[in-house]
Parts: sequence; structure tokens; C-alpha cells
Amino acid sequence: MTLLVSFCLVMGLARASVPESKPNLASVNAAVAYADDGELILAKNADRVVPIASVTKLMTALVVLEAGQPLGEWLEFYPRHLPAAANAYTRIREGSEMRRRDMLRIALMSSENFAAYTLARHYPGGYEAFVAAMNAKARALGMDDSRFVDPTGLSSDNRSTAADLVKLALAVAEYPQIREYSTTRYYTGRFRQPRYSLAFGNTNVLVHRDSWGVALSKTGYLDEAGRCLVMMAEVDGRQVINVLLDSFGSRSPVGDAGRIKRWLQTGALGRVAGAARAYERRKNAQYAAAGDAPAAQ
Repeated sequence: MTLLVSFCLVMGLARASVPESKPNLASVNAAVAYADDGELILAKNADRVVPIASVTKLMTALVVLEAGQPLGEWLEFYPRHLPAAANAYTRIREGSEMRRRDMLRIALMSSENFAAYTLARHYPGGYEAFVAAMNAKARALGMDDSRFVDPTGLSSDNRSTAADLVKLALAVAEYPQIREYSTTRYYTGRFRQPRYSLAFGNTNVLVHRDSWGVALSKTGYLDEAGRCLVMMAEVDGRQVINVLLDSFGSRSPVGDAGRIKRWLQTGALGRVAGAARAYERRKNAQYAAAGDAPAAQ
């Protein structure tokens, strides 16, 4: 038996193991893929263009690392040159300094917005060049329905699709730093001028559970985007990418991740709370009114 035939048989068996019936999800939009081939095994409104909140920071991290600037360089937290969003609270002091790698870590694991903003300010050519690089990278990855206007995700004009975000997850997963930083459970950030420390925690509770084996993670939330989660975790020996967008409650993406895992392992479809169903109907009605009706499930 040739190597090609063996590979095709193995992949055919793997795809055949995916249950035909789709699980019930609280997230209004979703996409799931095995990381080894990138093909979607589950899609729910996966091509709908929606705000993605702080999931944006995965693209931010990719642009930072591809610039090749020294990760050990100390960077100053400049005063904002653009008005901060109402939800842009930070404990970091303007004028203080932190190493680039530590800024990247807290931007990913704790979704620190001032850190993501500052990384963009120190990019060659500055903030506007950084945002341009984000959009150029999206085009290079084939993320044709994605658009970025800032590096933090605080703007609802950062928009993408669940299917596009699978492509982004596959790209960032190639970087060990992004995998490590995004799954750090707790971290003490050290600053200078003045010297002080701040404690940070990961915004994804599943990162703290060894049984999940989370290898990549990014959460997001805006009123317009709902609760969002992009995560890569192991299921029966294979890495699975979950993209869950616009969930009703803070625990809904975690619940969906659990339903997807059980679905792959047992075929169970799971149940979704009535409040989440009502939220989904309301959001689908809003999309329909805007000219984007939900796809058939």
C-alpha cells in the first residue's frame, strides 16, 4: 500500500468519525475544524461577517512577531494619540515601560488593551502602519471577509467570520510564543520607570483545566460582538480549533466548547438554555433586518 493511499484512508476514516448530526450551540456563529487539515467539520453561520472584539489580538500578535522586532526590548506606554473607548480601563501607568514579549503575553492571556495598543505604537511606521499590516496579513491568509481598524478589538468595526478566524487560528498556532502566551494561566508583569508589578490572569477558564489541554486561546467581548472564544484543544489525540462568536452569557462559549468535545467523542448533541435560544433568535432577526439572514443549519 502506498504512502498516499494510506494517508487517504486514515483521513477518510477520521472524517467518517465526525457525527452527521450537528450539536446544539449557544453561539450564534461558529466554526470547528481539525488543526491537521483545517477543513471545517462544523459550521453555523460561519460566513457571516460580525464584530470579533478582542479576538482581534490574535492578529495583533501575528503582526508583532512577523515584524521581527526584539522581544526583549523595553517599550514605553505612550499616552493615547486616539480617544480611548469607554471600556478601555487599564491599571498600567502611562510613561512606564515593559518588555515587548511581556506586553504580548498580557495582551493575549489577559486581553490587556493598553498593551496591544502600545505594541502597535512601537511598530515600524507607527500605529497606522500596524493596522495596515493587519489587513495585509488578513488578505495573505485568505481572510477575504475580515477587516481591522485597531489592534485591541475595542472597536466593533473589527469584523470577521468564524470561517476566516479558523484560518487565523491555524496561522498563529505556528508560533510557539503565541501558544505559550495565550495559554499562560497567571502572570506577574514587571514594569520600570517607575518600578512596579501587576498580576494578570487568563480570561479563559478552560486554560486552568489540565483535562482540556488548551494549546491556543483568545476570548473577546463587546456588547455588539457578544461573548467570543477562539481556542485550540485536544480531543482524542487531535487538535481541534473552536471558533465561537456572539454568545449570550459569559459561560456560553465554555459550554459550547464542552458540547463540541462531547459531540466529537460520543455524538451527543447537548442542550442549550432557553435564554440563549431567545438571544439567538433576537440576534438572527437583527441580522435578517440588516440583510443577512441565517444560513440553514
